[in-house]
Amino acid sequence: MTDGTPTTATGGIESTTPEALKERIDDGEDVFLLDVRSSGDFEEWRIEGENVEIVNYPYFQLLDGVPEELRAELPDDRKITVLCAKGGSSEMVAEHLERAGYDVDHLERGMNGWARIYEYAELDVDTDVTIAQYRRPSSGCLAYLVVSDGEAAIVDPLRAFTDEYVQDLRNLGADLVYALDTHVHADHISGVRALAERTDATAVVPEPAAERGIDYEIPYETVMDGDSLAVGDVEIDVIHTPGHTTGMTAYRVGDVLFTGDGLFTESVARPDLEDPEKAKEAARTLYTSLTEKVLSLPDETVVAPAHFSDATTPREDGTYTAKLGDLKERMDALSMAEESFVEFIVSGMPPQPANYEEIIATNLGQQSPDDEEAFALELGPNNCAASEEALTN
Repeated sequence: MTDGTPTTATGGIESTTPEALKERIDDGEDVFLLDVRSSGDFEEWRIEGENVEIVNYPYFQLLDGVPEELRAELPDDRKITVLCAKGGSSEMVAEHLERAGYDVDHLERGMNGWARIYEYAELDVDTDVTIAQYRRPSSGCLAYLVVSDGEAAIVDPLRAFTDEYVQDLRNLGADLVYALDTHVHADHISGVRALAERTDATAVVPEPAAERGIDYEIPYETVMDGDSLAVGDVEIDVIHTPGHTTGMTAYRVGDVLFTGDGLFTESVARPDLEDPEKAKEAARTLYTSLTEKVLSLPDETVVAPAHFSDATTPREDGTYTAKLGDLKERMDALSMAEESFVEFIVSGMPPQPANYEEIIATNLGQQSPDDEEAFALELGPNNCAASEEALTN
């Protein structure tokens, strides 16, 4: 990983690392971005933030210089960071801008580099175990590391970051015993098999998820509602919470509940990714799971979801988690009657995740893309919540 220091590209144009750009955004600096990807790619997925101003102008319209139409949208008094998909076109455009007198740099490795950012933060919870949250800002994907007495489990790992998990386990002096998925993911390639192959860990999936047709080339175990898995001195309790998918399962360690895609800190799950024709039926199932399995837990339970969105505010410890009692107070969907809940959930669902059918097939073991192909499949935003807008007050 780079240290975030700006560097100079081969052609003399200053470049900035994705990590350095992320730090500027997190620090509240006013950031101006010129995204030179196609308008379709831009509309599907882009860098956003309250302090980020962004203009999209496809690079093929900039081959001969900076047109007056674009100049009218560019600032004269602050730095412009140009970005593209992989970092090549942005450097060329930045050269045109520099010759035109603008203060400019470009984003190394482009949006592909942005998608490689992976952050680690430990939860501040009243549990005698180390629990860390991994977050991928580009897609909102979250994964979790549980460490107790020299043993560890990882919940919802991403294949693209297998090396990071292995290195962190080594640094913590912990042996991975379980790599668990909460369900068959539709927006990223699961890392449970990769971790099982790299370590002595057992890959674990919910039994109802396996029934969808999992066909792994490696041994794996399944878990059912009420099961528990020992990791060091703690137990991981298994709570089946179908609705988002038939196999959706939460895992509980002490007062921390890993909810997968069943419940987020700003929304609830969408019910249409497994079978769009049964979305209403799945929404009813989700309502039952939430009311009977999740909302019945103590208000002090820490909800640790598998995704976060731009609408999410992190806690003081920097993690995207929330107390269950707080969610009950501010999330309207959690206090609705069943019929109102179902109608509300199915009426405002966002577009389906990009490449979701191929991603599901890969996570079932029915397709076998290589690492580069798998990484490309999952580029883009997370669309696993029920609404593009927050469902909280």
